[in-house]
Amino acid sequence: MGIIKTKGIILSESKMGDFDKMVTILTPSGKIGCAAKGARKPKSLLMAGTQYFCFGEYLIFKSANSYNINSCDTIEVFYNLRTDLDKLKYAVDICKIVDSVTYENQNTYRILQLLLNTLYMISETDKNLELIISVFKIRLLCLLRIYAKYKEMYKM
Repeated sequence: MGIIKTKGIILSESKMGDFDKMVTILTPSGKIGCAAKGARKPKSLLMAGTQYFCFGEYLIFKSANSYNINSCDTIEVFYNLRTDLDKLKYAVDICKIVDSVTYENQNTYRILQLLLNTLYMISETDKNLELIISVFKIRLLCLLRIYAKYKEMYKM
């Protein structure tokens, strides 16, 4: 049990009860599935920080078998992704890819950097989206290969 202060990006969110959310956060030290109590209430302080694509700093309470978000400060919400359907489609695709290849207690610092840089490129530039996604996939495969070699070398 304890309190964890970490930066991360919301990879997925789902409704839980009337006013709660379950979110998956990609942090530098792996994915964390967290409950955000009251995050769907209209005046909740957690509402903005627990939205899809939100990058922020989270204060998470770890109990015996679950994680709960106590507070969050948003750093970047990637607003431009929400205004263009093509950009949104590509951003969702890369978040799904990252969600499927990462797991808890994995060093994901470089994957998080790659994801944030790619989301920024999609959101803030008018470069070819297919090219951005292709570069993202190649760089992600390289990072995953490095992690696999490291894991094999140290028999983790």
